[in-house]
Amino acid sequence: MIRALILTALLAVAAPAHAADDGKDAPPGPQHGPYYSGQLLVAEAAMPDPRFSGTVIYLADHDAAGAFGLVVNRPVGEGPVRDFLMGLGMEPDPSEKLSGEVRIHSGGPVEPGAGFVLHTNDYQTETTGMIRGKVAVTASLKAVKDIGLGTGPRRYLILLGYAGWGPGQLEAEMRRGDWQIAPFDETTVFGSDDDAKWQRARKRAGIPM
Repeated sequence: MIRALILTALLAVAAPAHAADDGKDAPPGPQHGPYYSGQLLVAEAAMPDPRFSGTVIYLADHDAAGAFGLVVNRPVGEGPVRDFLMGLGMEPDPSEKLSGEVRIHSGGPVEPGAGFVLHTNDYQTETTGMIRGKVAVTASLKAVKDIGLGTGPRRYLILLGYAGWGPGQLEAEMRRGDWQIAPFDETTVFGSDDDAKWQRARKRAGIPM
């Protein structure tokens, strides 16, 4: 049974804390593109921050105000969807035929109590946002419940926490050689083989988008 975790509806990140600098002043950086919303951020082999070593991050939002991303290859637990919902304080109706198990991923070191569902855009609710092509982000227990009912998105990841950067911070890290950009790939993001995601993304990093 998945341990109880607080799931917070947190979608708008006006001034995200930088996960690597722990609140230090943002380094100077460009305030204009290129920006990579909807693409993958791939940690280099020599990534200096162990919290991001070997990670692949889906960049849900990246512009002059900063960046918001979700790590897609750090699973932290799994269990029955009904137990997960009950642990979070949602008591499913006994008549509801919830089935299956859900795997929970760590989306990043910032706000580890904030919950997100990263999913294909065939599913949307009032809390769905950051829609980038075929992918969207939803912050709602209803999305998890719908997954258990079989009415949720075609493919998804349930994540706790996120990675965030202030203005110019991600650009500075990229110039330093900490990250590469790879095109979005559905298998890399939503595939079940988390251990293979970094290598798969690394092979595609630098491909023109």
